[in-house]
Amino acid sequence: MNTKKKTTSNDTIKFIDLFAGMGGFRLGFEQAVLEQKKQPVCVFSSEIKPYAIQVYKDNYNNEDVAGDITKIDSSEIPDFDVLLAGFPCQAFSSAGKRQGFLDTRGTMFFEVERILKEKKPQGFILENVDGLVKHDLLNKSDEMGQTLTIILQSLRNLGYFVSWQVFDASNFGVPQARKRIYITGTLNSSVNLDGFEPIVNTLDSVLEKNKPLLQGKLIDLLLNHYQIDDLYGKSVKDKRGGSNNIHSWDIELKGSVSKDQRELLGKIMRARRNKKWAELKGIQWMDGMPLTIEEITTFYEHPNLQEMLDDLCKKKYVKLEHPKDVVTFLDDNGIKKQKREYREDIEKGYNIVAGKLSYEINKILDPKAVTPTLVATDLDRIVVPDGKGLRLLTDIEQKRLFGFPDDYILNVKPKEAFDLFGNTVAVPVVKAVATRLLNAVFNSDKRDKKRHNQLELI
Repeated sequence: MNTKKKTTSNDTIKFIDLFAGMGGFRLGFEQAVLEQKKQPVCVFSSEIKPYAIQVYKDNYNNEDVAGDITKIDSSEIPDFDVLLAGFPCQAFSSAGKRQGFLDTRGTMFFEVERILKEKKPQGFILENVDGLVKHDLLNKSDEMGQTLTIILQSLRNLGYFVSWQVFDASNFGVPQARKRIYITGTLNSSVNLDGFEPIVNTLDSVLEKNKPLLQGKLIDLLLNHYQIDDLYGKSVKDKRGGSNNIHSWDIELKGSVSKDQRELLGKIMRARRNKKWAELKGIQWMDGMPLTIEEITTFYEHPNLQEMLDDLCKKKYVKLEHPKDVVTFLDDNGIKKQKREYREDIEKGYNIVAGKLSYEINKILDPKAVTPTLVATDLDRIVVPDGKGLRLLTDIEQKRLFGFPDDYILNVKPKEAFDLFGNTVAVPVVKAVATRLLNAVFNSDKRDKKRHNQLELI
């Protein structure tokens, strides 16, 4: 068996914190170590974002934080017992282009592998988005894709007993549905990642009361058209249909809309996503095809259809545009890429003026439910009810939604804070996983010692 003498004393556990972000991984790990009646000692940390480094230093005694891990030789890193790494997730995330190892951010795993190979710590905990599990699938029925397969095999080749599991933060007391994969390994035994007792809280458990409310036209229209309770869980956007979406025409944001026009907009919203329109035009399908008036008449008839469309165009609920098609081109480095361009040779059609982030409010959270996954691009557009009005999440509420303590220092710009939260871990999940890892390491030590004593008696 591949073993290494631990660097820890009887009462300390040394660790390193890679891609440290705002320090959430470290926070959860240290909580777990302290519950083991031991002292956590961070001997090395690495992060490249200046504002993340500032937050990290503010909360961890102004410790030195190394920069780009790719430029740091393993010999510069002190010996340690446990490696922590929430390596960059954008390469595997549904919010990105899912290029995996083809993306430079995806190759950051190999920096983790390099350090593990050269330092051989007792264990590690890695975290990433759940999209990593099925990234680069060979067959739809496969449990995992090639990317995760490569990662797990690489870790096993280093001599580690490897376990992995996808956890939802909402089962660990955090009122946020946030799924992430956790990968653990030790030199002595597998970490049991099954059987966690669910702890579920709703959003109202972290909300403050009587905070400053939002003002403005959009807020006024929402409150004029809906009761507060009716807004719970609603999204405000024109990109999708469905009962949970409030569209600009539902509240007449851009001007008055007749009952017939509202019906027309709803039908266009649904029909524009049908692939058949792209097939008829001989182009690659895109999600949101402009439709000619002739095409619209196939699913909606009205004697004043043209007048209705003209009025909606004038008010900017719809726009008249050519459809887009996929164009393949070579970049400056000769790499084949794709983009969408207007096909001016194809007749213009009517399309919804859409966009996920069109308005200052993207979603109104339900205080009686668990929140959806909070991402960096949404945090400044997510609101909560407070009394008879609506407001943004407070700094303290954002911390609580990720399991950070209220007094965690966050002296950065709001946009920077949103980015840090959107990319951080849920602290209670890290703590739970770390506890299992620490138990595996120490229990293995006890078993090995018992076996050694038995052999000496023979």
